[in-house]
Amino acid sequence: MRRHEIAGRIDHTLLKPEATPGDVAALVAEARRLGVKAVCVSPSQLPLTDTGDLVVATVCGFPSGAHKSEVKAAEAARAAADGAHEVDMVINLSQAVTGDYDAVEADMRTVRRALPTDVLLKVIIESAALTDEAIVAVCERAEAAGAQYVKTSTGFHPAGGASVHAVELMARTVGGRLGVKASGGIRTAEAATAMVRAGATRLGLSASAAILDELGG
Repeated sequence: MRRHEIAGRIDHTLLKPEATPGDVAALVAEARRLGVKAVCVSPSQLPLTDTGDLVVATVCGFPSGAHKSEVKAAEAARAAADGAHEVDMVINLSQAVTGDYDAVEADMRTVRRALPTDVLLKVIIESAALTDEAIVAVCERAEAAGAQYVKTSTGFHPAGGASVHAVELMARTVGGRLGVKASGGIRTAEAATAMVRAGATRLGLSASAAILDELGG
């Protein structure tokens, strides 16, 4: 794939808890230089400045997802007020692994309702920690709840990050009606390209510069 085809899908990401305002400013400057789609930072780093035409994304209920729904909703609403165009929320994994999909959907709905209609909601399902059956069910519930994207991973879970299999399954389940974001452990151009070919419409990357350098052009 060509460089611009990957760059246009990248959420250039910095979610290390020790990241400083200076680190975030450098991330934004690098994102603009690379020509990527978006930057994704922790909510405490908002609002951002000098973003140009970059999309500003943040996270909610991160990284465990084990927060009360109303807490996630308040965090999401504050992020939108602070300038986030997109919010990536983590589902309640306990509910997902026990098959309580009604509760998973209710959690997503609570966050979706807290956001302005023009702010996109991406749902992080932590696919490496779920069975295929659970991945399908959670993606179906994300669509029912009004999310715009399903996303593989936080990148912080010990079970692992994105896989081609999970992206293929997620993409097949949402059938183009929702976007699919592959995130977690994607560090080479080969891996990024494989995720796009599997159906990823967005890529959450911290190694954006190295990956795009590999692609050249």
